[in-house]
Amino acid sequence: MEQEEIWDTEAARTYDTPGKGMFAPEVLRPAVDRLAALSGGGRALEFAIGTGRVAIPLAGRGVPVTGIELSRPMIARLREKAGEEAVPVIAGDMSTARAPGEYTLVYLVYNTISNLLTQEEQVACFRNAARHLVPGGRFVIELWVPELRSLPPGLQAVAWKTRPGYLGVDSFDPVTQHLVSHHFWFGENIGDGTRARVFRTPHRYIWPAELDLMGQLAGFTLESRHADWDGSEFTAESRSHVSVHRLPGH
Repeated sequence: MEQEEIWDTEAARTYDTPGKGMFAPEVLRPAVDRLAALSGGGRALEFAIGTGRVAIPLAGRGVPVTGIELSRPMIARLREKAGEEAVPVIAGDMSTARAPGEYTLVYLVYNTISNLLTQEEQVACFRNAARHLVPGGRFVIELWVPELRSLPPGLQAVAWKTRPGYLGVDSFDPVTQHLVSHHFWFGENIGDGTRARVFRTPHRYIWPAELDLMGQLAGFTLESRHADWDGSEFTAESRSHVSVHRLPGH
């Protein structure tokens, strides 16, 4: 299934969860604070801007933000919250689409680089970020650490979240570094009159060391890596990371 088919009108309609999940203030505020600081007073470009979860509050902090987004329904949902003059968006693939101007910061949040399903596309994403950045500019990526250690021998799937009315399962293919996230909602109150719903997204997972090599191929060096947006130490037990890659320059 193509990404345009996955992120359709229904996905855009149900994507926002105001005040909870990834929209919870304790999740969103540290990301916006860190990105505002890393922008250094310059312009920011968000790859896969989605419905503007991060871009709109970041623009509200005085950082000029432009976005690139493949899904037109997601752009339409963003437009219900912010106009083109507030957050301009280019419709296109984040590995190839160009936005006008130069930026001090390009960023990708919430594992979105893994939506590119080949290593070549992921490397192209780094190169596209570099094309947009001024000397000394930063490319920031938030990404989960592959949890292959949680797979019992001989099994290819693991439940990563369970709560009343919801089950999240990841199925892995270690040969291709592909996984599919399966989201199951069930019960009386899932929001659209039905009793069950499933949503699946394919990904190509990336080890931190591989991510750094992709950066080197595009001219970046790793400036920092933390376990979260608050700057916690990244360790062998960390389940995700925020990595800052920087071009040579000022």
